[in-house]
Amino acid sequence: MEVNLTHLPVDGITSLHFSPVPGDPGLLLSSWDGKNRLYDTSSNSLRAVQENAGAILDTTYLGNPTQFAMGGLEKTVKTYDFSTQQLQVLGTHNAAVRKVVYQKSTNTIYSGSWDGSVKLWDARTRQQTNSVQAGGKVFCMACTDNRLVVGNHLKSVLVFDVRNMSQPEQVREQLLKYQLRALETFPNGEGFAVSSVEGRVSWEFFDMSAEVQAKKYAFKCHRENQNGLDVIYPVNALAFHPGYGTFATGGGDGLVSIWDGNAKKRLGRLPKQNTSIACMAFSADGRQLAVAASYTFEEGEKHPTPPNSVCV
Repeated sequence: MEVNLTHLPVDGITSLHFSPVPGDPGLLLSSWDGKNRLYDTSSNSLRAVQENAGAILDTTYLGNPTQFAMGGLEKTVKTYDFSTQQLQVLGTHNAAVRKVVYQKSTNTIYSGSWDGSVKLWDARTRQQTNSVQAGGKVFCMACTDNRLVVGNHLKSVLVFDVRNMSQPEQVREQLLKYQLRALETFPNGEGFAVSSVEGRVSWEFFDMSAEVQAKKYAFKCHRENQNGLDVIYPVNALAFHPGYGTFATGGGDGLVSIWDGNAKKRLGRLPKQNTSIACMAFSADGRQLAVAASYTFEEGEKHPTPPNSVCV
């Protein structure tokens, strides 16, 4: 059953996350209007709203359905608890915070900024524990149980072993020719997928042995032929199914495609949305996929701006 959420922001949607608890209908959405909204997908209702002075660019749940961390144009890393309504400022960067990621195995919050740094915060004490350089502005970031993967504006991907953050374990240079857009790690922890503005996704493995590296590849997607011209759209969003290992790509063409990465084939495509796919998320039990359509300005200003939609 498809549900189209109501009470959506008018401003652009920046991130979307299901509750980390399987079966919990909570869906956390952040926006350029500075508000974090918590929806109940089972009743299609808005449970709570948390307001900030500046745009929120990303959020991440902290292992439970009420607490999350956030970052954005205020340059600060903050946490909030919907149950107690307690807001806490952890610290700051020198530029906007583009990505925040929570790692359950180490109970660590990672914040990646346009100042070129990644800071580590203890989720229990809320204190900063480390800071490392990302080699450029952080554009995308994700983690496994023992690795942190960071993509920067120079199209490099840095792989850190979280047990030794003094320097990257690996640096992958220019996996894709054009600007990186999204990055997600495989559910089995063996690698990651990264996408670009040029309708392309790269499928990568951490194991550097020749046998495993022979399995990596890149493929084209979110392209269409218009009057003989190949029109290419950015791949704004990636999301992995937590159980099957299949994954979804969301593009500036308003389409979501489902792929089997190991078999290198597309399994299906969802109905086209009215504007760009900005972000997506699978539920913790894998039974639901939330898709946020929110114009990402790949075609410049539009008047009026296409309305937002979130379907589950």
